[in-house]
Amino acid sequence: MALNIKKRRLELAIPRERLDQVRTQTVKAVEKVGPLASQARDVASRRIEDARVWAAPRLERAAHMVEERIAPRVSAMLSDAAKAVDPGKTARAKRRWPVLTLVTGVALGAIGYVMYRNNQNWVDSMTETGGEAAALAEDQGAETGRRATDAGERAAEKAERFSGREGGSAQRP
Repeated sequence: MALNIKKRRLELAIPRERLDQVRTQTVKAVEKVGPLASQARDVASRRIEDARVWAAPRLERAAHMVEERIAPRVSAMLSDAAKAVDPGKTARAKRRWPVLTLVTGVALGAIGYVMYRNNQNWVDSMTETGGEAAALAEDQGAETGRRATDAGERAAEKAERFSGREGGSAQRP
């Protein structure tokens, strides 16, 4: 019996006997390669262990070299760079003005608060003055209203006298 495989419109016919032959050859290859693969695994693990044994002391020595020789040099270089970059006293003088302004503002605010708290009579006098001003305005408003009413009545009387005359003579009383 044949197995048909279609690939890009090409049909291959592989006989069943050929598949059986390939299967048996694969099984034989696995039997031969299996022990070799386990042996290769054992050799690789031994080699990795040897590499670790070889590398550990060298890494330790390198760490001590960095700590004892390179790190102090890098530290000294960074300290020199910091001294070269440091602006000195000019930065402190520039920082002094904002602090001085802040302290002055707080002091003035405290003085103002104390003056406000000590001057409660001023608040009372202002409320009394406000009441007096309202009473005075009311009196003046009433007086102005009375005068306006009197002026309106006089104007009405003059208008009646003027319209009561016939002929429209313009004599004044």
